[in-house]
Amino acid sequence: MQGARFAFGPFVLDPAAGTLLRDDVPVAVGYRGLSLLAALVARPGEILAKTELMDAAWPGTAVEEGNLTVQIAQLRKLLGPPADGGEWIATVPRVGYRFTGAIEQLADAKRKSLPLPDKPSIAVLPFVNLGNDPEQEAFADGLTEDLITDLSRSPGLFVIARNSTFAYKDKAMDVREIARELGVRYLLEGSARRAAGRVRINAQLVDAVSGEHLWAERFDRSLEDIFAVQDEVTARIVEALLGRLRTPLPRNRPRNLEAYDLCVRARKLIDDSPQMAQEAHLMLTRAVSLDPGYAEPYRWLAMNHWMGWVHSGGPSEADRSIALELARKAVAIDPNDAGCRWILAYLLAYERSFAEADAEFARAIELDPNEADTWAALSDIAVLAGRVEEGLEHIGKAFRLNPFPASWYYLALGQAHYAARDYEASIETLRRDETYRTSSRRFLAASLAQLGRLDEARAEAELFLVGNPHFTIGHWAATEPFRDDAMLEHFLDGFRKAGFPE
Repeated sequence: MQGARFAFGPFVLDPAAGTLLRDDVPVAVGYRGLSLLAALVARPGEILAKTELMDAAWPGTAVEEGNLTVQIAQLRKLLGPPADGGEWIATVPRVGYRFTGAIEQLADAKRKSLPLPDKPSIAVLPFVNLGNDPEQEAFADGLTEDLITDLSRSPGLFVIARNSTFAYKDKAMDVREIARELGVRYLLEGSARRAAGRVRINAQLVDAVSGEHLWAERFDRSLEDIFAVQDEVTARIVEALLGRLRTPLPRNRPRNLEAYDLCVRARKLIDDSPQMAQEAHLMLTRAVSLDPGYAEPYRWLAMNHWMGWVHSGGPSEADRSIALELARKAVAIDPNDAGCRWILAYLLAYERSFAEADAEFARAIELDPNEADTWAALSDIAVLAGRVEEGLEHIGKAFRLNPFPASWYYLALGQAHYAARDYEASIETLRRDETYRTSSRRFLAASLAQLGRLDEARAEAELFLVGNPHFTIGHWAATEPFRDDAMLEHFLDGFRKAGFPE
């Protein structure tokens, strides 16, 4: 994404692209840390209050001050001391922090344009919340996400994923530049206001090549009609782009709007950290109690259990069993939701119910060929089955549909490169990933070891083991869904060379 970049010492920070480089090598820094650093370097020498920094890193979320302290400490550790001693980030007692280093603002960096697909392509930009209540931000975000999901289910369209369109949230950019970076021709943008039991939505469809407005409409309806409005917007866009209306498969809609809001807020937290995922778990549990016939909270509760973030000790056999039960429940409630289907498919693969998993993945793709997460998850399963070229093709589709993806996409890509014995590519991919989230250091260590760079490999292995002290090669091999003995041995060989415990 185009935007200002900042150089200080050996570092270059590109907040818009979400990268921090040290001597041109990516530094693994999390989203919160990156947001804090961006806020600090944008105003060097100024004191930023703790509340201001927390708003920058946790917008719209109430967090304890200790979270800020932890993130600042991690940033200091990552950056190390400046060449002249001292520290990059100074503490102002009882007030906040300030950035003390010299900053050079660099010229804007432009991302490479992506080619247009061979069918009508569209991105739904985050709808602007026009209400005075910041709590309504979740409503505007949920509206955006639902429209993306609805449009994705049309096989005649190419639809960019949520992660990538939300990278442009609250950023003033020319629509042509956004379309160029995402590789789409059309953009849907709009605004929403929810108040006094009513909802007002403005939406417009723009041809980013010609600048022409193909369709625009204003809706003023009862809040109870919000999902009917979403269906109407989707139908109008499909008609404008494909020249025909279509009757979509019915979607499971919430009966309780509080449950809907809780799901939207929880989705933002679930991949952030174990602490935030535990907060998301409480929200999702509440959503189920409010609306037990709504599939969405079951889907995300399944992932929360499977990732082991419900309990701080990590996933247990009980967690995995609960996750599978919740995923089945989600599909039973909404069999036409591709998101519920791919999560069930992924969990089934890890249970080694491969035939059922393959069928669920196929159904998910049939329901929504634009669901990028399905392709990324399927890449992981295909690679471990020994179908490496297929896995690389799947992760390539995922990145094209989601150019600014979640960090676990890089893990899937790095794993596929390792499986293909392209170790240099694996290293390049995994070194730009947020390793504390995805535990990608284990594959980075294996790739380095296969190239004979044993000192680097063992250093990465030691770092991985600090965060995963109970990891053993044998346990990992027993729990991963391998279907190909030669592929399993290839991974084990890299782990052994890197010095992981048996």
